[in-house]
Amino acid sequence: QVRLVESGGGEVQPGGSLRLSCAASGLPFGTYYMGWFRQAPGKEREGVVVVYTGGGSEVRAEAVKGRFAISRDNPNKMLHLQMRNLKPEDTAMYYCAAEQRNWVQEPLMDYEYTHWGQGIQVTVSS
Repeated sequence: QVRLVESGGGEVQPGGSLRLSCAASGLPFGTYYMGWFRQAPGKEREGVVVVYTGGGSEVRAEAVKGRFAISRDNPNKMLHLQMRNLKPEDTAMYYCAAEQRNWVQEPLMDYEYTHWGQGIQVTVSS
């Protein structure tokens, strides 16, 4: 059974940084697409940054380019999201997601992903 558990959320002031982590179990790390999505109140869930754990470039949403980056710890099956220069509009529930395929057509679309974590809140406020 696949399980994804997020950690590291919280509240930060604008311009600050946070690092989210996703611990994955029940899947062979290195053969999945994994990434981060977010959903703000009243808005649809949107892709933030995703990557193929077997290697390859990240795919980032335009709104987070230059500020957010993924790092992979394959031996420990961890996926991290480093967020810098946070803005109030980054406030949302953040979700870790995984899909056991070596290629997806629309990597930033949530319907491509089967497995989801429970989510963790990130609040950017002064």
